[in-house]
Amino acid sequence: MIMCGSIGGMLRTLPRAAAAVLATCLLALFCALLGGCADSSASPAAAHSTGHSSGHSSGSSATASAPAWADGHRTVRAADLPAQARDTLALIDRGGPYPYRRDGIVFGNLEKELPSHPRGYYHEYTVPTPGSRDRGARRIVTGRNDELFYTDDHYQSFEAVLR
Repeated sequence: MIMCGSIGGMLRTLPRAAAAVLATCLLALFCALLGGCADSSASPAAAHSTGHSSGHSSGSSATASAPAWADGHRTVRAADLPAQARDTLALIDRGGPYPYRRDGIVFGNLEKELPSHPRGYYHEYTVPTPGSRDRGARRIVTGRNDELFYTDDHYQSFEAVLR
């Protein structure tokens, strides 16, 4: 068994072809971890991550074009939201009428997942969930300065909605 004190030492003990493969794999892993090798605007899938994020946990980052109010949250284009969320956005834009009596109420941000603002800054709106007997877990939260956030897990995580 060969013992190495460093990656460089290991590379010196391997044949050149194997070392090249290992170096390529390490570089690919490094790029994947940093997210620096892919253009996030290259595909819709890159713009909308499938994972959940509180906006501040590992693996979450805002895109380079994200506005300051996104505050590190993952972003999603409004066009990439579920159809029901797009319908709710249209209702918000029109000022209603809303299908649920609690739509438009003050969102307290008790989970502290969104940027901190005085009470009354945020308001929440229901995004209907097909097959759900109640309001479901999906919401759009609006901020006083036209910020939009979407959650599909009842406030556990949010994505900043970009228009």
